[in-house]
Amino acid sequence: MPKAKLLDAIASKNRGILATPLEKQAILAAITELEFRNPHPRPLTTAIDLLAGNWRLLYTSSQSLLGIDKFPLVTLGTIYQCIRPTTSAVYNIAEVASFVPGLNGLVAIVAKFTAVSEARVNVQFNRSVIGLQRLIDYSDPDRLIMEIENGRKFTAIDLPISRPTDKAPAWLEITYLDEDLRISRGNEGSVFVLTKSNS
Repeated sequence: MPKAKLLDAIASKNRGILATPLEKQAILAAITELEFRNPHPRPLTTAIDLLAGNWRLLYTSSQSLLGIDKFPLVTLGTIYQCIRPTTSAVYNIAEVASFVPGLNGLVAIVAKFTAVSEARVNVQFNRSVIGLQRLIDYSDPDRLIMEIENGRKFTAIDLPISRPTDKAPAWLEITYLDEDLRISRGNEGSVFVLTKSNS
């Protein structure tokens, strides 16, 4: 089964951090094979309920995400992408574990999305929150999102994001979606494999 083949290929690769160039090629081939079997090719119009919720990252080729693991004294923890179709909002949340007690961190990016096709959205990033989990009082993605939506300002680097008007919009295309697995491809050429999370 292509899905089992992909999950087996990425199981021990730590979101892609440990994947060799040859393994990355094999994983991309497995992703492409599964995309051809996409049960919901028009997710934004026919499977929006499946799309909604919190998704945990299993694998990515995005070096901007995986690069967080290269900072000294920290290691990349769980990464979530939380989609809220009713408010056209997406929240990217990366937990960062520190080898120093009490210094676990968090990187959260808030964005709005606009559908431009039945499978692709343009993404407008508008806020970043970067800080220590204990100062943010972070416990889980749902609570953080609720506080963001309620307008809370955090004891953190809490800044608006603006994209230059002359740059093409960022976009994300959903290339595979079922009840517990999603594959997306982004405008920078990165691929993302995520599983539905109970968190």
